[in-house]
Amino acid sequence: MKQAIVAAAAAALFSAAPAVQAENLMGYADGAQVIDVPVASQKIVAISGIVYSQVFERGRNVRGLKMTLFIPNTKEKKPAVLYFPGGGFTSADHEKFLEMRYALARAGFVVAACEYRAVPDKFPALLQDGKAAVRWVRAHAEEIGVDASRIGILGDSAGGYVVQMMGATNGEKSWDTGDFKDQSSDVQAVVSIFGISDLRSIGEGVGNSNVHASPAVTEALLLNGPAFKTFAGASVMADPEKARMASPIGHVDGTEPAFLLMHGTNDKVVSPLQSKKMFEALKAKKVDAEYVLVRGAAHGDLPWYQPSVISRVVDFFERHLGRKAAK
Repeated sequence: MKQAIVAAAAAALFSAAPAVQAENLMGYADGAQVIDVPVASQKIVAISGIVYSQVFERGRNVRGLKMTLFIPNTKEKKPAVLYFPGGGFTSADHEKFLEMRYALARAGFVVAACEYRAVPDKFPALLQDGKAAVRWVRAHAEEIGVDASRIGILGDSAGGYVVQMMGATNGEKSWDTGDFKDQSSDVQAVVSIFGISDLRSIGEGVGNSNVHASPAVTEALLLNGPAFKTFAGASVMADPEKARMASPIGHVDGTEPAFLLMHGTNDKVVSPLQSKKMFEALKAKKVDAEYVLVRGAAHGDLPWYQPSVISRVVDFFERHLGRKAAK
C-alpha cells in the first residue's frame, strides 16, 4: 500500500511539471520518437557461481555447492527467500524456476537459488546442505542486503521435501554441519510446491505404489544407498521408523514456522495425499499452515508457471516475511 501511495504521488508530481517541448530536448532530431518512462521498479542484480559450502564426497573429492543470487538494487535491508529445486532426488538444477525467482526479486526479496547433494549421497546430506545455505545467507547478510531475521524457503517436488524437512526441524541443531555454525539455520516461512512429506507413501493413491516398494527407487537410494558388494539394497519400508524420521511429517511438533503447501489434483508422480497429510499434521499442532489445491494440475506442468500460482507464493512471503517499499 505504501509503495502504491509513493508511486501515485510521484506520478502526480511528474504530471504537474511543465512539459518540455520535444524540439528543445538535448539530442532531439526531426523524426525522433520521444517517450516518457515512469520508474516503477528497481534493477535486479544477479550474482552466480557463489560457493556457499564445500563438502567432502566419498572421502577424497571436495565439492563446492553453488548458489545464484537475485538482489533488488535498493538500499534497505530486505527479506530473503532461498529456492531449492526438484529433481527426483537425483539432481538439483538450481538455475530453474526462473519465473518464480524473478517475480520474488521484483517484489523486493533477495532470492538465493541453491544446489544441494542428491543421490548417490544419502540422507541427511541434502538437509545439511539446505541448513548450510541458510547459515551462509545470514553470515553474509550485510554484504547482500538481507535482514537476517526474515528468511523464507521455497522448493518444488524433491526441493519441496528439502524445505519441508528444514522447516519441520527448526531448532534441531544436530543437522547443522560445516561452516558458519554460529549462525542460526531456522527459517520464518516455508513454501512447498508438490513436495514430499512422507517417504513411506509417495505413490499412495496414484497407482504406482509397486514402483515405490522397490529398493531401486530414488527415495530408497536416498535413505539406504545402492546395492553394493554385501548389501543387496533395501526398500524404504525395510525400516519404517528410519523412513519416518527422514520424513518431514515425522518431525512436526508445533514449533514449525508458517507453511504454504501447494499440490495439483492430477499429480501422478507425488501423490496429493502427501500435502494433505502434512497440512493436517501441521494444523493438529496449531501451526500457521495454508493448503492450496490446483485443480487439474499435474507434476511440474504449465499451471505452476502461471501468474495466479506465482502471485500466491509472493503474497504468502509478503505476509509472513514483510517487505519495505523500494527506495
